[in-house]
Amino acid sequence: MIHSIRFILVFCLTISHGVFAAPNSSIPDFSIIKQSAILSAASYVEVPEQGIVGTDFKLVEQVVLEGSAVSYFLARNRDTQALSFRGTANLENVLVDLDVSLALDAQIKILLHQGFASAAWAVYQNVKPKLDFSKPVITTGHSLGGAIAVVVAMYLQKDGFDVSQVITFGQPKVTNVAGAGAYSSLPLTRIVTPKDIVPLVPPLSPLQLQNLDIYWHMGRELILLDEHKFALTQGLKSMMRATKFVSSVPDETNLQAHQMATYLQLIDSNLQFAEQVPYKMEINLFGFSLN
Repeated sequence: MIHSIRFILVFCLTISHGVFAAPNSSIPDFSIIKQSAILSAASYVEVPEQGIVGTDFKLVEQVVLEGSAVSYFLARNRDTQALSFRGTANLENVLVDLDVSLALDAQIKILLHQGFASAAWAVYQNVKPKLDFSKPVITTGHSLGGAIAVVVAMYLQKDGFDVSQVITFGQPKVTNVAGAGAYSSLPLTRIVTPKDIVPLVPPLSPLQLQNLDIYWHMGRELILLDEHKFALTQGLKSMMRATKFVSSVPDETNLQAHQMATYLQLIDSNLQFAEQVPYKMEINLFGFSLN
């Protein structure tokens, strides 16, 4: 009973912070999503100086930071600067992922996942002097790279840069309800697949519910359900997706669902024809369906 009451209070808190709004129902531009997917996939390899194949972006610099081994590249086309962040690649990255405690970020004054924030701040200090303040910036990344892309976009926005687009793939959560509300204006679209469990972590914990301080996703969530089919969710519905998987043991299907190749394949299938369908969670809360 106590946990039910706490959950209701969390529910009310989300509304008060403006992060329970219905998702934007406009059809997403899958050609733009494909561009970000190509940039994200390119972060896993050595990027050729002549440019990123499949885009009009030319490489400015590719960097691997010491300590965290976080890797990113900066690229430009005629009008835009792009930052792409590599996902989990080694044990050092895994340790960044596992540092799940929330802590107040000194730069933007919200609670952030400590591991992601530390990595993002190191990247931001490294890349900021190389950016052109007069041109808009887009950020992207897969997995851990997606989390860093979101936090770096927060730093950019706070410092007055024009952050025109943030698109991530299989991105874990980075902040809590209040943090998501504070940066609700960030133009973030999170691309996920139904069986990719990385976007569902860090999971809910009893301590978070007790403190009314749960991890919370930001932005619009686009779920690639199958070839030519997608759904849009946001706020509470995005968070509640996690309850279907928290007790399951990850297997090969979850790993496959998280791979960048899977995302690219499903995005390609939606380029010519894409049908938006409702996402049905089949979850009931206190007698109310959340579908």
